[in-house]
Amino acid sequence: MASTAPAASVIPSLAERPVKNTICLFDVDGTLTPARRTVSPEMLQLLSALRHKVAIGFVGGSDLAKQQEQLGTASIPVTTLFDYCFAENGLTAIRMGTPLASHSFIKWLGEDSYKQLVRFILHYVADLDIPVKRGTFVEFRNGMINVSPIGRNASVQERNDYEKFDLQHKVREKFVQAIKEQFPDLGLTYSIGGQISFDVFPSGWDKTYCLQHVEAEKALSGIEYSTIHFFGDKTYKGGNDYEIYEDPRTVGHSVTSPEETMAELKKLFDL
Repeated sequence: MASTAPAASVIPSLAERPVKNTICLFDVDGTLTPARRTVSPEMLQLLSALRHKVAIGFVGGSDLAKQQEQLGTASIPVTTLFDYCFAENGLTAIRMGTPLASHSFIKWLGEDSYKQLVRFILHYVADLDIPVKRGTFVEFRNGMINVSPIGRNASVQERNDYEKFDLQHKVREKFVQAIKEQFPDLGLTYSIGGQISFDVFPSGWDKTYCLQHVEAEKALSGIEYSTIHFFGDKTYKGGNDYEIYEDPRTVGHSVTSPEETMAELKKLFDL
């Protein structure tokens, strides 16, 4: 993996990219990496080669610390590997290593409504009859909460088992429906992503939120991204890549694995 470090340090500036009006944005889990696992050296090398042609960025629902775990290394910050780092759908955004303005879910929702919502969720989890429960059922993030019926502390095997159980019994789908019925007026959107959880966030704070930062590049540097490629694996309705995949501003690519992402990039950009 160390071989990407020199490549990252000699990347041309955004204005010097051969195809400077194009940017590639990537979902993380299932697109750049296997779900919750780390990125392969091959993917990092390919992304570095791609970055010599066009601008690149990731847009993930998790916070930056998780993306650092998956995409960076102990010696390489993830913020040096991508031009744009959009954590929490872009509510935490970093451009060329510099943080951009961020927003907060609690500030938007209000403490009282937030407490009612979390109380309902924890009661619902307590009453759920599922094979195992592990811990961290509600994870607070800057721009959303992530809710997991099994708990985010589940092992890889438990996650895999739960995913199959959830597909069969629609646990997450029913959970989302219950919250919608309980809180019809909060203006929230629910997105089922990954293997074991779903996200709850203000309507409009899905992955399309990051596109405002992409569009703002014109005012910052004069570069206008007329072509925005987006690669994601949860591109179906209700999946957390759906909105940005379907957005008229993007060219959507639906993939099923990091290997498919690499194959698509090689074909598209002659890498």
